This record gives sequence, structure tokens and C-alpha cells, in this order.
Amino acid sequence: MIHCYIDRLLHYKYICTQIFSVLKVFKNFNDYSSQKPLALSLGMFDGVHLGHKCIIDELIKVGAENNLETAILTFWPHPRFVFNPNEDLKLLNTLEEKTVLMEKYGINNLFLKEFDEEFRNLTGEEFVRQILIDKLNVKYLIIGYDHSFGKNKSGNFELLQTLSKELDFDVEQMEAINIHENNVSSTKIRNALLAGKIKEANEMLGYFYSVSGTVTHGKKIGRTIGYPTANISTESIKLLPQKGAYIVEVFVKGQQYKGMLSVGTNPTVNGESLTVEVYILDFNEDIYDEKIMVKFRDHLHEEIKFESLEKLIERLDEDKRLTEEFNF
Repeated sequence: MIHCYIDRLLHYKYICTQIFSVLKVFKNFNDYSSQKPLALSLGMFDGVHLGHKCIIDELIKVGAENNLETAILTFWPHPRFVFNPNEDLKLLNTLEEKTVLMEKYGINNLFLKEFDEEFRNLTGEEFVRQILIDKLNVKYLIIGYDHSFGKNKSGNFELLQTLSKELDFDVEQMEAINIHENNVSSTKIRNALLAGKIKEANEMLGYFYSVSGTVTHGKKIGRTIGYPTANISTESIKLLPQKGAYIVEVFVKGQQYKGMLSVGTNPTVNGESLTVEVYILDFNEDIYDEKIMVKFRDHLHEEIKFESLEKLIERLDEDKRLTEEFNF
């Protein structure tokens, strides 16, 4: 069990009020105005994992103690798309997923800043003065243990400590969150997913990794062997786990089902394109064009090219048995 060492009783009432509050999202700093100053943290928050959750809990605690609204300042799209436009970067969250998590965790304001040329040329000090203080009225700033910002990474905790005295704000640097003596990070979660280590990734996230998309028409080979699948069209920036088979929870039309999902190219039938297909247990409905979500619970096996359809069916039968017996 991981604890953020926050005073639960002190801000219990505040958290309860947050559950019923609506997250306000801003894509332009000039659209923001509030009577209350902010307790704010900044960064990509990709995955909104346990380390990020600890920062959010601390923001809520500070907000309760000092009558401040809470805020996250993040960037969309990811700055790495600007610095390395040819990099095939995949993210743990779509923008919708990140927004939902921020609201679920009780944040009041979410600033989505485009990482444009003007913004990327701000030094760390200019960013603090012009954005955090002048535009957003930040009174309490929390950053992660390894966070830097501004042109040439000129902004860091030491700079913030110096400026805080002059500009009258408090600053706090959070320590890393460790699981099994390893720091939690978005990069480590991506690597775990790409290695098929679903349980490890979920442990660092603090929730079950999910993928959403619209059900589209496929080659319909599955129905000819007794395993009809729903093909899920996912967002191109969303990270998919390692090719292979997984036990998943499936959410469709407001209902929850057990499912076995394949990420891969269907090599047994000479497939070429990467697909995400889910066989939903105890389900027989037409859901084309429906939006569904799957939550990854366990890894069954890596992608296999079987010597025949009969061998494929044998493996599917075994995967189904394991899925039925899995304790959801």
C-alpha cells in the first residue's frame, strides 16, 4: 500500500465537495478568471499514475488549508511531438481519458497549453513571472521530484525557491513514489505495457489500463470458428500493449462483460495490419459503430502463429477457460 502522508481528516470535507464539482478546462490562459488564487502543479501527467495522484492529493490538501482552487497545467499535444516530429511517440492517455481522470481525482481547473514557438522560448523565470504569477495568480506550486521547465530546462526547484521569496508564493517538491524499490514513471509504465507486463503497469497506474474506440467491420474470420470478435478502432496516439492475448473487462452499452482481447496482425490467417479485437463472453449483439472500452486485467500469451486453424481454436478454447476462471 502506498501512502502520500497527507492529513485525511483535515481535507475530508473539501474532497467531498470536489466529487460533485465540475472540472473547468482552459485552452487559453486569457479565458481564465477566478476570485481565488491557485494551488497548481505542472507537467505532462501522462497516465495520471500513482506519482501524479500523490501530487494531486497534496494539491487538494493545500487547497483545503489555504482556501485555494486546485489546478493542473499540462501540454497538449505532447512537447515531444514538437521537438521530434518524426518520433512515433505513443501516450498512456488520450486527452479525453486524462480529462476524466483529473475530474475524478477532484481537480478544479485544467489548463491545456499548446507548446507553440512563443511558449517554448520562454525561460524558466519568464514562465513563472508571466504565466504562473501574472496570468494565473499561483500561490502554491508543487512540482515532481525530477521536473524542469522553460527554455533549455532553465527552470528548476532551486529557481522556484529563489523566485518564491520575491513573488510571494510557496513551492514544494514531491518525492518519487516507489513500488518494489523502483520509481514510478510514465516511461516505466510504457515499457511494462510494451513487454506485456499488465499487472506491473496497472500497479504503477493505480487503476486498470484501458483502451477505447468504435467497433468497426473486420474480416469476420472469428465468427467462422466460433469466436466472433469486435474490432476496436483506437486513437493513433494511444499506446497499445505488446502484441498478444489478454484478459479484459469490456464495457459496452452501459454493461460490463468478461472478454479476451488480441493485439496483433492475425499471423495464422496471414494478416498484415495491426488490429485490436475482443471476444466478449456471453454476448451476442450487433454493436457496430458503438463505442466500447476495455480494461486490461492480465496477459495470456504473446502473439502466436499457429500451424492450423484447429490449433488456433484449441488455444482460444484454453484462453476462454482462463478468462472464465479469472477473478475480476
